[in-house]
Amino acid sequence: MADESSGQEKTELPTDRRLQEAKKKGDVAKSLEIPSAAVLIMALLTLYALSGFMMASFKAMTTHYLMNSHSIPVGQGSVVGLLRESLLYSVRIAAPVMLVVVVTALAANYAQVGVVFTGEKMRPDLSKIDPIQGFARKFSLQALAELIKSLLKIGIVGYVAYAEIKKAMPAFIPLMDQTPGQILAFAAKTAFWLFLKCAITIAIIAAIDYAFQRWQFMSKMKMTKQELKEEAKMTEGDPLVKGRIRSIQMQMARRRMMEEVPKADVVITNPTHLSIALRYDSATMTAPVVLAKGAGVIAQRIREIAAEHRIPLVEDKPLARALFKTAAIGEPIPENLYQAVAEVLAHVYGTRRKAA
Repeated sequence: MADESSGQEKTELPTDRRLQEAKKKGDVAKSLEIPSAAVLIMALLTLYALSGFMMASFKAMTTHYLMNSHSIPVGQGSVVGLLRESLLYSVRIAAPVMLVVVVTALAANYAQVGVVFTGEKMRPDLSKIDPIQGFARKFSLQALAELIKSLLKIGIVGYVAYAEIKKAMPAFIPLMDQTPGQILAFAAKTAFWLFLKCAITIAIIAAIDYAFQRWQFMSKMKMTKQELKEEAKMTEGDPLVKGRIRSIQMQMARRRMMEEVPKADVVITNPTHLSIALRYDSATMTAPVVLAKGAGVIAQRIREIAAEHRIPLVEDKPLARALFKTAAIGEPIPENLYQAVAEVLAHVYGTRRKAA
């Protein structure tokens, strides 16, 4: 599948952002067969579980009207009341099944796509009423696939129903000697298993259809490498701009660090590769603090600033390496380096006293 705008093939899986944007427009992977199968199965199971209650309620309603037919007024003013009362009886009997059907339909749709509120699909689209495009849609590959799927579903479900009826045929003739209650029980049992097997068959077809719809949707949502780059720029920013910002931030941090070097008491060197500027004030600090550190060109610049401000340079390779690796700028030095740094500072302070 090729991208018409860039000529690149859509080989990359869609990002979460692309899928979320499609979902906001109502474009999701969804099978219409799953809610149908779920509703049919749950309705059958509910009827089976509540068949005793429903039959008892229907019998009570029928008995009530037959037993009280002589006392029930029938006239122009009482018809509305009788109709309302019979409707309430009917709703009470069918309410459990109706509730299960509604909840199952909502749950089946939620399991596929979650919660989606969008008005994109309801917006007027003149292309939908274009007769030429409508004719093309009727004879497209998608329409052909839907037709084949419908024919297969009808054929498979029809075969399952035929096989179940054929299996029950030998029991039809003995029904002539059965009571009406026994005939009704046999018919209900046969109908239940017939519809249940058909519903299970539809559920299997629905699972296959959902897998196909998911694959088709993900194929349609695939992206080109260029689209991935453009989306990365929109979500994370242009790499060039981000690199420039990081460069500016590093320059500003380095400038602030260099401005702190004149406050140092000593600069410990490697002697040429590393430089670490330290300051210690016994009145305000519990340990010496690293004002600046660097390697290469930055180390050379620290030494130059130290020389300009007559800050002592002390060469100590092991200590310089340890401070450069473990000490952070603006933070006190690690405790394991207290002794070595204290000796350096004592030497510096002693030299200053002799010079004074």
